[in-house]
Amino acid sequence: MEDDPLSLEYVALIGVLFEAFLVVLAILLGWFFGHPPAQTFSFGWGDLAWGLLATIPPLGLFWLCLKCPWGPFARLTSLVDERLLPLFSHCGVLEIAAISLVAGIGEEMLFRGLLQGGLAEAIGTPAGTWIALVLASLVFGLVHPLSGTYVLLTGLIGLYLGWSWIVSGNLLVPITAHAAYDFLALLYLLGIRPEGGVDGGRSGYSD
Repeated sequence: MEDDPLSLEYVALIGVLFEAFLVVLAILLGWFFGHPPAQTFSFGWGDLAWGLLATIPPLGLFWLCLKCPWGPFARLTSLVDERLLPLFSHCGVLEIAAISLVAGIGEEMLFRGLLQGGLAEAIGTPAGTWIALVLASLVFGLVHPLSGTYVLLTGLIGLYLGWSWIVSGNLLVPITAHAAYDFLALLYLLGIRPEGGVDGGRSGYSD
């Protein structure tokens, strides 16, 4: 059954609302457990720049996965083409930017600020920082169950984002990296031109 064009037009709104719900959920859970998820967030141009630079390694992994002919990666690219990209076919640059920004804020507040930070605080030892990183990244991967390969790759990216938060001490860094990665990856996958049109994608992930 083909996707309803009318329903696809609301994907951006639904995506933004869902990710905004994660922000609210993180705040409410943080209040309930006494661990505000944004307590280490502060705006600074240096940390913003660090977050943008931190996008480079995940984008490198993204590019390698697209170019790798190994079976699990080839199947993953097919799944992305078949299941994910059609959902965003009606989205332009601004809509992709909005989804990516709110996703970066919501998911990092929930998985890094609340889950990873809360676990580290609950364990209360130096080793707990790294145990919390692994556990939060595992959960982060498991809630992206497109395929086993996708769970693994998302978990690895979660490890990287969590590590960037630990070393920077500012949640702005993983939020920026997450949002910028989502934005650039989706633009590439969808083949969106700067004026907001779609040029048909990457033709099977090839140049």
